[in-house]
Amino acid sequence: MIMGNAVWQLVSQADAVSKSVLLILLGMSIICWTLFLYKVITFRLKQKQLRVALQSMRTLETFEQLLAVSGAINITFPGYFLSHNLGFLKSLLRSTDGLKKTLTVAEWDAMQMHIAQTIDDMMHYQEQYLGFLNMTIAVAPLLGLFGTVWGLVHSFIRISELQNADIITVAPGIAEALITTMAGLLVAIPAALMFFYLRAVIHSIEHQLTMIADRTCWLLQRLFVI
Repeated sequence: MIMGNAVWQLVSQADAVSKSVLLILLGMSIICWTLFLYKVITFRLKQKQLRVALQSMRTLETFEQLLAVSGAINITFPGYFLSHNLGFLKSLLRSTDGLKKTLTVAEWDAMQMHIAQTIDDMMHYQEQYLGFLNMTIAVAPLLGLFGTVWGLVHSFIRISELQNADIITVAPGIAEALITTMAGLLVAIPAALMFFYLRAVIHSIEHQLTMIADRTCWLLQRLFVI
């Protein structure tokens, strides 16, 4: 409690620039935690949806079964992947005489490229807002350092004005200056942990989505490729 009161007293005594730096760091921290909690909730939901989709696709043998699974999970994360690619497949099978029953080698290559592009687009979307966390990791310590340098300059000016460099005169000014560095580290370190945790979860989601893509490719190749 004494430590907390001392820190708060240092913050209240800081000048306008130091307080501005602390407010910016506080805002960055709030945004980071909000993004992190949002991403954790949505990623866990998508991982659950992917597990259900993988379980449903393990026993698929016909195109009709694949369509049924796609319809059942249509509004989910893996459901979008299936419906998007099955729509492209139908466009390849559509001809002037109706629906074809097979794909040429060139059409199958186009289908595989479309599946790969869909995965890339979906995973790129999952990485949305992670750039802010990455920026915070780099910028927060620098903001804290700026606040510290600014505070030290004012401390030395105060020392020169008082013409007294004993510990009683120097210590409060230095402590006041260093508070911004501590704040910068308190923002940057959690942001780094959030960033690397979310990246690991994204890699897990990508792996599960790739497994669904591989199962889909295997089934479509067996059914439609000559």
